[in-house]
This record gives sequence, C-alpha cells and structure tokens, in this order.
Amino acid sequence: MDFERRLNVRKDGTAGSGVSRRNLLTAGAAAGSGLLLGFYLPQAIGAEAAEAATADVFAPKAFVRIDRDDRVTLIMPQVEMGQGTYTSMPMLIAEELEVPLDQVSLVAAPPDDRLYTNPLIGFQATGGSKSVRAMWEPLRRAGAVARVMLISAAAQGWNVDPTSCRAEKGEVIHGPTGRKLRYGALADTAATLPVPDNVALKDAKAFKLIGTPAKRLDTPDKVNGKALFGIDVKIPGMKIATVAACPVFGGKLARVDDSTAIEIKGVRQVVRLADAVAVVADHMWAAIQGLAALDIEWDEGPNANVSSADIVRQMDIASQNPGIVGRRDGDVAKAMTGAAKRVEAVYQVPFLAHAAMEPMNCTVHIQKDGCEVWVGSQVVSRAQATAAEVIGLPLERVQVHNYLLGGGFGRRLEVDYVTQAVRIAKQVDGPVKMVWTREEDIQHDIYRPYYFDRMAAGLDEQAMPIAWSHRVTGSSIEARWLPSALKDGLDTDAVEGAAEELQYAIPNILVDYVRHEPPGILTGWWRGVGPTHNIFMVESFIDELAAEARKDPVEYRRALLGKSPRAKGVLDLAAEKAGWGQTLRQGHGRGVSVQYAFGSYLSQVAEIVVSKEGEVRVSRVVCAVDCGIIVNPDTVKAQIEGGIVFGLSAALFDEVTIKDGRAEQSNFNDYRVLRINEMPAIEVYLVPSTEAPGGIGEPGTVGVAPALTNAIFAATGKRIRKLPIKDQLRSA
Repeated sequence: MDFERRLNVRKDGTAGSGVSRRNLLTAGAAAGSGLLLGFYLPQAIGAEAAEAATADVFAPKAFVRIDRDDRVTLIMPQVEMGQGTYTSMPMLIAEELEVPLDQVSLVAAPPDDRLYTNPLIGFQATGGSKSVRAMWEPLRRAGAVARVMLISAAAQGWNVDPTSCRAEKGEVIHGPTGRKLRYGALADTAATLPVPDNVALKDAKAFKLIGTPAKRLDTPDKVNGKALFGIDVKIPGMKIATVAACPVFGGKLARVDDSTAIEIKGVRQVVRLADAVAVVADHMWAAIQGLAALDIEWDEGPNANVSSADIVRQMDIASQNPGIVGRRDGDVAKAMTGAAKRVEAVYQVPFLAHAAMEPMNCTVHIQKDGCEVWVGSQVVSRAQATAAEVIGLPLERVQVHNYLLGGGFGRRLEVDYVTQAVRIAKQVDGPVKMVWTREEDIQHDIYRPYYFDRMAAGLDEQAMPIAWSHRVTGSSIEARWLPSALKDGLDTDAVEGAAEELQYAIPNILVDYVRHEPPGILTGWWRGVGPTHNIFMVESFIDELAAEARKDPVEYRRALLGKSPRAKGVLDLAAEKAGWGQTLRQGHGRGVSVQYAFGSYLSQVAEIVVSKEGEVRVSRVVCAVDCGIIVNPDTVKAQIEGGIVFGLSAALFDEVTIKDGRAEQSNFNDYRVLRINEMPAIEVYLVPSTEAPGGIGEPGTVGVAPALTNAIFAATGKRIRKLPIKDQLRSA
C-alpha cells in the first residue's frame, strides 16, 4: 500500500507528518482518492511489542477507508464464522463515525501479522472470543478520529469554527446555517489534515447504535445464496480432489494400486503423499468413486494397538503425581488435615470432534512465479506461511483469499488441511480444490483433549469448603500451537476456568496441571478448551458439596460468591427466571451452573425429565449473561443459543473413542448433533453493564453440561462424573 510506504518514522519517534509513534492513528490519501485511516494495535506478546517500539517504519495495523462515493470500508482482520463479527465490527466504527450501519462495507484482510495482528492473541487470528474484546477501543477510536477530521475539513472549507459543526448520518452539518457536506466530498481534504490527538470517545449514554439489536449484515447473502464459503470456490480449469489418510494416528502409506480407480470416468490422477492418497477428478462424485476403488495398504506404525482404555489408564496413573501449580492460595494440605470431612471425586470428559457443517477444504493453484490459496481459515497468516513452506516460496509470493467459514469452533485454527492441499497441488497441473468427506473430517480431526481430573475438598462443621484441590490431567495444546504461551511448563489454557477464574471464596485453593499426551493423537481447541471441561468439573463438584451439606445448590453457591457480585448477579437472575425452588413432578429435575470464562459471567439452569427407561430429555434452559457492554444484543443471544445446542450435543451424545489406533466414529449417525425435535426452549437474559466487553462466542457452550448433569442428580440421585451421558442412566 502506498500509504504505508509514505509513513516513514524518524529515529526520534516522529513521523514525517508530525505524528508521534505514541499516537494510535495515521491518515493519508487512499489509492484513487479518499481518506485512508490506519490505526496501531499494541501487541500482546512482549517480544513483538519491543520490535514494534524500535521499528524504523511505523506500520499501521488495520485500515478504515472513506471513498468519494461516501462508502466506508473496513479492511477486516477478524473472520466471520457465524459469530457475528461482520456486523459487530462495523457497528463499532459506525457508532463513532456517525454513519448508518448499512453504509459500512467489509473487505477481508489479506494475511499479514505485521498489519492485522489481534492484540490479545499476538498475531492475525480469530478465536478465544477475542474479536470484540480486542477491537472495542481501536475501531471506535478510528471512527472518532475520522469523524473529527471530516468535521475539520468541512469547517476549513466553510471558514468556520469546527465546534459549530456536527456529524450526522454521513454528513457534516454547520449548525448556524444548516449547510451540509457529504463525507465523500470531504474525504480528499480530510486526508491532508494532521491526525488529532486525544479525541474523546462517546460516553455509553450517547450510543445510538451500540447496544441496539442490529440485523446481521451477512444474513441476506447467506439466505439468497450469494455468500461464498471456501467450499464454494470455483476457478476456471479447477479439478476436485478428495483424500484418504491413514486411519491409524501417525501411520503411513505403504502401497496403493490405482489401476481400477484411474479407469473411472472423470478421474484424472491419483496423488500419493507420505500418509495419504488423493484422487483428483473432474467432480466430487468421480473423486469419491475413485477413492473407493483404490486398493490401499497402510503401514499402521507404532499406534496400531492404542485404545481409549489404554489412554485412560495411562492418564489415571499420571494424575496421581503432583503437577505444575496454576493457583495456590493458603495451605491446602494443612486445611485438609483439619477438615471435619473430606470429599473426593474423579471427573472425565472425552475427545471431541468439531464436526463443522462445512468440512475441511482448500483450493490451491501453484504456478511458476507464485501460489494462490482460497480457503476459510481462522489463521490466514498461518495458512499463507504453511503454503510458502511447502512450496519453498517467500511469503509475498503466496496470495491467500479468505472466505466465510461454515463453522470454525477452533478447528480452523489449524492449517493441516491447507498443508495437505498444497502438497497435493504440487503434483497437479492447474488449480485443484481439495474437499474432505465427512468421514475424513471426523476421523482426522484435531480433537478436544481427553481430561482426567481429580477433585478434593475439605469441609468445615457446617459442610462449607475450607480447602479445594483440583488436578487437571490432559494434553497441552499450547505446547504445540503456541509454545511461547507456556509459563514454566504451565498450559494456562488447560487450567482456565479452574484457576484464577474460580469465583468461590474458599480460603485454601490448589490447582495444578499434569501434562499427559495421548500417543499419536493431536489435540486442539474446541470452542475454547479450558472452560469447556473445567467448568463441568468445578460446577459438578460444588454441587456434590451442596448435596453433602444438604443445602439448596443455589443458596450454597450464593454463600460462596460474596466477593464476586457479578457472578452472584447472574446466578440470582437465572434462578429467578427459571422459577428455582418451584416443585417439579417426579422424574423432573433442575440443575444450575455459574461460570466466569472468556471475560464474561454466565449462569445456566437446565430443566430435564428422565423417563422410566433412563432417557434424558432437556425441556428448558435459562441463561443469564453479564458480558459487559453489549454491542449487538441479538448476536449475543444467538451466540448463547448456538453455544447451548453445541454444548448439549456434546454432553448428551458425543465422544471420539479409539480402537486399534483409529477413531471409531465417522459421521452424524454415530457423532450426534442435537436434532430439532430434541431442542429445548432456551431463554437468554442479558444484564445491563458499563464494564468493558467480555467474550461471547464460546461461553454459552461451557456451563450447560454441569447444569444438565446437576439436573439429572436432582431428578434421579445419580451423579454423572463422566461425559457423555449417553446410556449411563439406562444401565443404572
């Protein structure tokens, strides 16, 4: 971008335009005229921050462009995978810029960690419920500064005091005379003005757009079919490939006979990789037929005899050893010794697949002078990097086009499927789209880890906890995915929701982490990880303590939440709206959970009925949410509803089990998703707040499992300590 090259920063920290490096924003003329506004996003990781602070060139991290035709364009560093960023991000700019929301359009940012870093993650990524949290202030500030510059441009042209002018609906208006100028007419002049310092952001009381239920900007094209996902890519001359990878984790390809496959009409070639075979064809059906016709022999490798039972047995042994401390308050051992009673439990959650509705896919075209990649990725710069590495090209010669994602859930934080597509494309003349079948998608996922957690509590004479111990045992995603995030060997994500996020006032707390890697199985994030298992453990175990004390589960929690008014507030609201305490018929039950995760507070109450045959049906879920200032309440409610469905599906039905070194599940027949006739009524209540925004993409998934299992205990007296529930009650 010409604008970037013109912003040379002197060694004294000032730019050629007089802008200090301390300022967040820079401005200039957009290509083809108009106002281009860049804003600097401070890095989250110390080394990168230090590099930015000593750089000779100021590099703005994202851009807002205002064109002569009044169109406001956000070059969007965050991706859209159903969570609503393509509406919430424009709302932040439109609020401060004083333009209607439908006047803002989006262009997906190209891969560039230098320009489009998410400051809460440290590079260009969408995940961890960190989009609104990261962009809340920078995008609003960009809009506010642009508004002030446009007002200054109009005042200069009218030769009036800028304070006599105001911005409204994409125009600058001179109050005394009523004169008006559109933003587009002012953009060129505004681009020549210095960037103002210390522009005040709106007080929340003055918001016109933020906090209102805005219609999703991406919905119309998704309804009428214009929206494009990675799987929709069509390139002239493109072929289709589908893949069979070794079914055993870590296995390799030994031999393949493709003589029958190559005779199938439409099949063009068979590509051999170290651990997989791909059939390249004119269309998907021919590729699938060709794949089925292959005679493949696999070298299954060292993991051919691995089973779920082996993995759990090894984790049980590992969990008996002390781990790396994630939180230590007081002296747990001493408090346990003096406790009136000790309660212990072991909780387990299984490997889980993501099963996004859009299976893994990637289109690649390798040419003599470069490579193009078409994909839907949560980490577009990593997608570029892996393509460059496989081909042996510099980054700048790999162009990545990022599309809407048909479900991410953390699966598209990985780039294994991009790497595989590029390796296939190296052997194909022309563009090739690789699409995994559903079976390949589930059996070669990067799974949510299996966790085996030991809980213990020491109770006083009133059966209130005076000591709390939680040992988390499982694999470390951070060690593989972001090693720099490990702190003295502690995977902070693995203990999130159990350590600092624990809201209960207990004087002696010990949370430690034992890293244990399952043989050959890669693990990854699954709509968050730490809270998705830790909140289940914590909220189930606190319910056990309430039962031990013979106290109401809500009142027991309330007594421990005196130092966390926001947690107590959502608990009270959810209980009130759910009618907690009202008598239920036999076989019916209510269960509750409270959580602080991803910067937000939630409480959920599940109502269930258990049939005489042991079938569990969820009839109602009530959720209270305090996520700080809300940008779009409709999106928040939708995310909570979707998260509850996602979490219920996993709690009731889902697990990936291992036999003979391979995943046993393969499709939605044995990896269930909640069906429409099984859907409970969901009520979401939002708490008004002036606190900074918390995350919302993942929290809804987290608390529904313990609310559900606690409701089962209330209805049946059976405590569920291992997910999924499946047939546990049928066999009771």
